[in-house]
Amino acid sequence: MAKENTEVDAERETRTERTRAGDPTDTAPDQLISTDPGREGVAEQDDEPSGATETVIEAHGLDVYYGETRALDDVTIEIPSNRVTAMIGPSGCGKSTFLRCINRMNDLIDVARVEGDLLFDGVDVYADDVDPVALRRHVGMVFQHPNPFPKSIYDNVAYGLRVQGDTDDLDGRVEQALRRAALWEEVSDRLDDSALDLSGGQQQRLCIARAIAVDPAVILMDEPASALDPIATSKIEDLIDELAESYTVVIVTHNMQQAARISDRTAVFLTGGELVEVGPTREIFEDPEEDRVEDYITGKFG
Repeated sequence: MAKENTEVDAERETRTERTRAGDPTDTAPDQLISTDPGREGVAEQDDEPSGATETVIEAHGLDVYYGETRALDDVTIEIPSNRVTAMIGPSGCGKSTFLRCINRMNDLIDVARVEGDLLFDGVDVYADDVDPVALRRHVGMVFQHPNPFPKSIYDNVAYGLRVQGDTDDLDGRVEQALRRAALWEEVSDRLDDSALDLSGGQQQRLCIARAIAVDPAVILMDEPASALDPIATSKIEDLIDELAESYTVVIVTHNMQQAARISDRTAVFLTGGELVEVGPTREIFEDPEEDRVEDYITGKFG
């Protein structure tokens, strides 16, 4: 059944800020909430993670349309918890569209329409009783270009916690988020400075700190290093590896070498919004089942 976009807020700027940090006036079904990290270590990239791994996100027959244009075509995938799953493919193949489905950011696009099933912790995220803002408290997102608020470094990280009314030990939790984002040592003596004064790489790590401060279960990353220099990119990649010890990370990247370096599993989308193959990263890059995937990875197209 088609899912209509009934949650679109007319005041776009206000809604966009709320969606990125959460709002205490919104609630979600109890079964939607996932708080247990449940991970002991990052899996080696050359093998499937050992032991049973819980599926935290799954799509079945997922189609997305922008008006009459189909952006995703019958996508079925399971994303394991506390692993890094990379989405690769040529421009316009639907990678970012899929990412935006997971936390219903596509609701902000009037002409977007979603069909099929998309589950988070077994709950259909497009069900009528699921509030998208409540969902985004558990599924954070980091965008392609750093988007710090025009506030202090401290206030950026504390923003989501304050909005949710969760201000116990605020100083400690801001510090913890900055440490986990590998930024604390660089900004600890200037927390009152404007976040806009930071470098691009620092701003992106600040956005990651802001996302993890509210302790989501999943972190979505839409090409988080594409606008950064090699040194800043390396720091982001190292950080992603560390974050996967506590969070499920889903990252869209155009950089196939980056996907090979940082991900446990890789999903390959090709033209027309088709998910062609998904599996352990080493298998995808060294011995893919689909000829089209091999052609894309070896540079024959795309």
